[in-house]
Amino acid sequence: MNGDYGRFADRRAAGRALAVAVKAAAPVDPVVLGLPRGGVPVAFEVARALVAPLDILLVRKIGAPGHEEYGIGALVDGASPQVVIDEGAARLVGADQAYIDREVTRQLAEIERRRAIYRTGAPQPLAGRTVIVVDDGIATGGTVRAALKALARVDAARVVLAVPLAPAEVLPDLRPLCDEVICLMVPEPFRAVGMHYADFTQTTDAEVIDLLAKATEWAGQGSP
Repeated sequence: MNGDYGRFADRRAAGRALAVAVKAAAPVDPVVLGLPRGGVPVAFEVARALVAPLDILLVRKIGAPGHEEYGIGALVDGASPQVVIDEGAARLVGADQAYIDREVTRQLAEIERRRAIYRTGAPQPLAGRTVIVVDDGIATGGTVRAALKALARVDAARVVLAVPLAPAEVLPDLRPLCDEVICLMVPEPFRAVGMHYADFTQTTDAEVIDLLAKATEWAGQGSP
């Protein structure tokens, strides 16, 4: 979809469209991971179509000493949380291992706090499964890049990135980090993600909690 421009009605509609493409890829033993908060309504529709477990994937930036907005790495949650550090950036800003360890501990506590808010329970096991990472769209790709790098260490059978839209220049950097990229729309020129939705109202914590609870209704069943 190009021109003036294919737009999704809302995140749930984008999820239903994305689910068709993901289901066509016939993933084996899938688990769907939504990036909170906006990725969860999209991921919900994908998980429902696949009759697959739905979980969240929390990514926390590890910032430079005294300049937290400057990321030198990320902590990605899961059964075994993974740390992704840009070693060159860390050396440049004087972030030694002790500092990184403290930041990992702090961000892990924040991840656990957010999981408690969302009432997700223990993270889904990922080893040997098809892991489908879903967001409502990609702008710079920083969060998704950290997530994919971390997921490379969890012994998944396959890692699939599935998004409704992304800029063309970002996708080549992401493709080597996973087994497959499913992207419905590459607008040209690319505008902000929200500009490609008719309704891009901020997803609330309450909505995330509700969708995760609803997703448990088909867990382990043969149909939604």
